[in-house]
Amino acid sequence: MFKVLVTCPPMLGMFEHFVEPAKELGIELVPAKTTQVLTEQELMELLPEYDGWIIGDDPATRQVFEAAKAGKLKAAVKWGIGVDNVDFAACKDLNITITNTPNMFGTEVADVAVGYLLGLARQTFFIDREIRTNNGWPKPAGMSLTGKTIGVVGYGDIGYNVAKRLMGFDVNVIAYDPGVEGSRGLEYVERCPWPENLSELDFLIFTCALNKHNHHMLNKETLSQLKQGAQVINVARGPLINESDLITALESNHIKAAALDVFEVEPLPKSSPLRDMPQCIFGSHNGSNTNEGVIRASYKALEEMKKFLEETL
Repeated sequence: MFKVLVTCPPMLGMFEHFVEPAKELGIELVPAKTTQVLTEQELMELLPEYDGWIIGDDPATRQVFEAAKAGKLKAAVKWGIGVDNVDFAACKDLNITITNTPNMFGTEVADVAVGYLLGLARQTFFIDREIRTNNGWPKPAGMSLTGKTIGVVGYGDIGYNVAKRLMGFDVNVIAYDPGVEGSRGLEYVERCPWPENLSELDFLIFTCALNKHNHHMLNKETLSQLKQGAQVINVARGPLINESDLITALESNHIKAAALDVFEVEPLPKSSPLRDMPQCIFGSHNGSNTNEGVIRASYKALEEMKKFLEETL
């Protein structure tokens, strides 16, 4: 029986669902004690005891993999889509087989993005908080979405599904993604290179992967190109946005509000000025976390893990 450590919070949240199916594949799953990520030191102490690792957003660095390889670790699967926290080059050098589970959550994360869009446009989250916490009965004037222009950064699985969902809102959509050509069959989607036409946008939604080329792509310069009162949504990765620059733009009211499911530092620090901005909506990096999505991605991770570990025999 192969022993595999699980550090992915959504999979941990439904852990008992996967124990028996894993055993049938010859895998003993062990849950890590974490709500978000383990530290490098914690991982270096734990991983040498395991044959495999199902990774969440933990710091899967060369140092961690070297310590794990010095023990029993032979294979890893990055649960989910994003791989910016994983040193794949180190795995290659160390002969640790690794993959991720792509194209698993396009619809789930797109649903959250559209939920944030509606929440910002009609201030529904603000109204809810005022009623609950201040015994208020606010009636702020919202924004009609019809005729608005929405930018989508990343036109892969998530971005495409966001654009598809926007079809019924009678909006204009501009998609930014140098790695994807054309409108993917959605004729109402205009394609532009980043950062062209930012001044036309009422909303800007981030759905792309994080890499060395797009780190802090939304910064002081690009924020200044957005129109006064534009709103920002991020359901991708926190470091796509220079958070300090966004805070400045929010404080000056150049950016009206933001809906952030992800942050540069997670969980969001207690000292963050964002916490004092009631016009904003915050999530807990939870966009992919539905029962159906977690089951789908976890079974895929187990299948890949079984294949990899059996190849080492």
